[in-house]
Amino acid sequence: MAGKKVVIAGATGLVGGAALRHFGAAGGSEVVALSRRKPRQLYGARHVAVDLTDPNQCQHAAAELRGATHLVYAALYEAPNLVDGWRDPGQISTNDAMLRNLMAVLQPAAPTLRHVALLQGTKAYGVHVRPLKVPAREGRSEMYEQPNFYWAQENFLRGLQPGKADLGKNWHWSILRPVLIVGEAIGGAMDLIPPLGVYAAMLREQGRALDYPAGAARVSQAVDVDLLARAIAWSGEAEAARNEVFNVTNGDVFTWENVWPAIAEALDMKPGAAVPLSLAQAWPQWIAPWDALRKKHDLASPGLEAFVGLSFQYADYTMRYGQTEPGPPALVSTVKINQAGFTEMMDTEVMFQKWFRQARASRLLP
Repeated sequence: MAGKKVVIAGATGLVGGAALRHFGAAGGSEVVALSRRKPRQLYGARHVAVDLTDPNQCQHAAAELRGATHLVYAALYEAPNLVDGWRDPGQISTNDAMLRNLMAVLQPAAPTLRHVALLQGTKAYGVHVRPLKVPAREGRSEMYEQPNFYWAQENFLRGLQPGKADLGKNWHWSILRPVLIVGEAIGGAMDLIPPLGVYAAMLREQGRALDYPAGAARVSQAVDVDLLARAIAWSGEAEAARNEVFNVTNGDVFTWENVWPAIAEALDMKPGAAVPLSLAQAWPQWIAPWDALRKKHDLASPGLEAFVGLSFQYADYTMRYGQTEPGPPALVSTVKINQAGFTEMMDTEVMFQKWFRQARASRLLP
């Protein structure tokens, strides 16, 4: 679309990086990447360094936002204790303030704004506190049942819209609720490729098979981050996506046991035995061996903590370390987004293999 200017907030994260790739490959758009540190690759975007928790820094970035037509809001603050932080008042207020700080600057700077894409997830259905109602549907959000920054951000956007006509604005929002997101990022809080890739590298260096470290099974869903980026782009143009909430998945289901052989194959390993292991507890002993592997294989990835971030904790959580009984299924319906016009699907085994192979090809993993 002519005159399209896309602002991507949280450009160094898993989703923000995928959005950079998508809009860069699609062409035809001016893209501005907002983040504290510069992304490894910009794909033709212009980077603006900004900490969204600081209103003054946001104000200083105002000139770069002029003429913006689309905002992809993928910025996220997570507490150091990841899972407990999901219900922490400080985490909630920080994420709420970040969106408010940006919109306070973006709206006056960009009267041409047409669309805001906001990311939520299955915590909207309380997956982190109790079994889901299967399948979880967009009209059944457990709003206010448990504390969550989703509601603060969503209510803020909804409340911001009524006055848009007075300001000469005509923008809409779409909320995307992906399930487990898989892709490539460095230092993320919820990216499984680095922690599982490091774990595999430790075993392979010892000549061992890829042992399965998780707990008892649960039927789940995932989404390829590139597919998610295309859904975000679709939501910014589709009439049917205006002021709507959509679940987004690959379209199939999986259990970790069933995809484990495919992951092992992508890493040139044999699947091993079930050997439960907390990656969050084990990783400090891998710091020096990881540095040795980086040197040995001339890897582009940084030291272990910078590479994996909080994702060792996330791996334990999503793979159910310590759980001895099968978990309730965590499944959402994608009927709504399919009927609205976004019908892409992907095989989840193929997705995992894609990203582990990509991480090796990019020299992030040996």
